Order: sequence, then C-alpha cells, then structure tokens
Amino acid sequence: MSVKSTAARRTTRGGAKRRGGEPELVQLLTPEGDRVEHSEYSIDVTPDELRGLYRDMVLTRRFDAEAITLQRQGELGLWASLLGQEAAQIGSGRATRPDDYIFPTYREHGVAWTRDVDPLNLLGMFRGVNNGGWDPNENNFHLYTIVIGSQTLHATGYAMGVAKDGADAAVIAYFGDGASSQGDVAESFTFAAVYNAPVVFFCQNNQWAISEPTEKQSRVPIYQRAAGYGFPGVRVDGNDVLAVLAVTRAALEHARSGQGPMLVEAFTYRMGAHTTTDDPTRYRSDEEREEWASKDPIARLRAHLDKQGLADEGFYAGLDAESDALAKRVRDGVRGMPNPDPMAMFENVYADGHALVDEERAQFAEYLASFEDAPAASHGAAGSGKGH
Repeated sequence: MSVKSTAARRTTRGGAKRRGGEPELVQLLTPEGDRVEHSEYSIDVTPDELRGLYRDMVLTRRFDAEAITLQRQGELGLWASLLGQEAAQIGSGRATRPDDYIFPTYREHGVAWTRDVDPLNLLGMFRGVNNGGWDPNENNFHLYTIVIGSQTLHATGYAMGVAKDGADAAVIAYFGDGASSQGDVAESFTFAAVYNAPVVFFCQNNQWAISEPTEKQSRVPIYQRAAGYGFPGVRVDGNDVLAVLAVTRAALEHARSGQGPMLVEAFTYRMGAHTTTDDPTRYRSDEEREEWASKDPIARLRAHLDKQGLADEGFYAGLDAESDALAKRVRDGVRGMPNPDPMAMFENVYADGHALVDEERAQFAEYLASFEDAPAASHGAAGSGKGH
C-alpha cells in the first residue's frame, strides 16, 4: 500500500518511484494493519513494545484533544494540534536514547511525551503563564521554538559541539514542510554537512504549511533535498509507527557512528487545523481528509494488535480509563493555573526601556481599565483575563 496526498499525486522530479508515480517510502505496517518487509529497514518489536506504542499514541491524542477543548473554552490562548501525526512523533521519539538531544518546534507534544515532559508544562506555555516550564537538560528536550525553522540552527550547533566533545550521542531537529523553505534550514544543512555533525533532520511533512500545499514549497520531494548538500535522505510513511521507529533509529545510529547528518521526511497528514486560529475547510477538501482518515496511525496499529491477538478488551478498557484520568488531570491542572498577567508582555522587551513600548503599555492599560468600568453584565470572559 502507498501513501498519497494532493501533493504526492502530482508528478515529481527524480527519485525512485512506486506504482502510480509517487516517490518511494519506507513502510512496515499497511493501513490495514498487516506487517510488510523492507529491504533496508526492519525492526523486531515485542508484544509489550507494540502495546506501549499504541498506548503512547492514544494518550497523546487524548491529551491533544483536551487541549483543543480548553482553548475553545478560553483557558488557552492558542493550541497547535498534532492530530494525525501521532505515529511520526511517537515512533521517532521512542527511537532516541536518553543521551540524545531533541530540538522541537511547537507541535511535538508526542515527542515531549516520550521524554517524560509533563503535558501541563506544555499547556502552561500556551496559557501564557510560563515560557516552557521544564528544564531542557533534565530530559534532553529543548524548549518549544515558535520562530519557524530556527531550531535547526540550534540543533546543528549543538551537534557540532557533541562531535567536538567526542560524545556517543546524536541530535534530532524537528521541523515541518513549510519550514523547509526557510533560510535557517538551508544554512543548517550546509553547516551540518561541512562539519559532519551528528544530527538528524526530521521533517514532518503534513502536506500543508498552514494553507500552502507542499507542491508550492518544493519542486522535488523534501527528502531528496539532502542529496544537494551531500548527505542521505529517506522518506518514511509517517502514519506507520513501526516504520518511523525503524528509520529514525537507523538515522540516529548513522549520525552517532560519525557518518554525519541525515534527513528523514515523515510523510503524514495534519488532520486538524494548523492551530486553533485556522479554518482548514477554506483551503482543502473533505475528500482529501477522508482519504487520510483511512490511514489513521492509531487505527492501523490497533488492527495489527487485533489480527495478531496481542491485545484484549481488558487492555483497551484499562487504556480508556487511563485516558480519562489523564484528561481530568489536564483539565483540573489548567483550570488551577493562574491567569496570565496581560501587562507582562511589555516587560523585558528592551533592557533600558523604550518610549514607544511605554506608550503602548499605557494604551493597553487604559483599554483593560475600560472593562472594569463597564456594566457587570458586559464583563464576561474579557473581565476575567482568560484567553487573552
């Protein structure tokens, strides 16, 4: 079985082709849940490991859904959902070793889960009450990066330092298909190649850079860009958690063994909106989304577990209860957080202050005060400060 999208259905230049003209990709588990072999990538996983991967994806999806609801209720200012990308994140995250270092963007909630970062820390950032909330060096998981593509530079520099230290570790940098057009990413590829840095560039190609399809971002499949910089690239079925695990594990070992950088393109799909400020119905079709829904990463692994008799109803019932408990903890934790201070955004902009910032601070303070003077019936959420 192959994975196709609007972008993949169009003719591409170069690279091995599968039937139908789309580029080759690594797949070990079909959408129907059947195991298949690949000549270069293979993996042996125990029943416990398979159930663990399934648990990771289910709990990550539940936490993500709860975050969307909390944002809609005014408890978060924004949320970037990972819906549909669970296999890409859990598979790659579980491929890392504790001494590997991870540089995420702002959507790697599943990777954060694999590094034991408390989901409430992620939510606190999107609520505006912390700047990340975790110590990156405790989990070797860097703080989220909102600036598009810049984390690839940080990862490359860190990997160059790892190489100079002679450490037996690798670095992995996450970015999206849209970020692949950023100059920071191109510079990262150049420096990583020249200095033979032990870094894996992990691109989650979810087909849409907000409203721009991948075909408007690149004239060739993204993984093929690596060849121009002198290091290997591979495309993996990003909805196949086993293939992602196998490919990322191999890429990290490639980097650790002194062979330099590698680019992994996880070919997946963003089932939800870019963020909670986005309306994807304005630029993509229901038919396209339905096509990708049939390749759902969680349903795929469940089908495999059921076909192989590796999970029973007791396992699923226990996981449902665990999901409910996680959702409750997330809800209660967020609602127990303080309201963000709306005036805090004016602090630490300039070390010595600035006349324009002072003027804007005064204007915003006057605006907030206008709610306090308004009739009680009109206060609503604005008066509470939640969601601002």
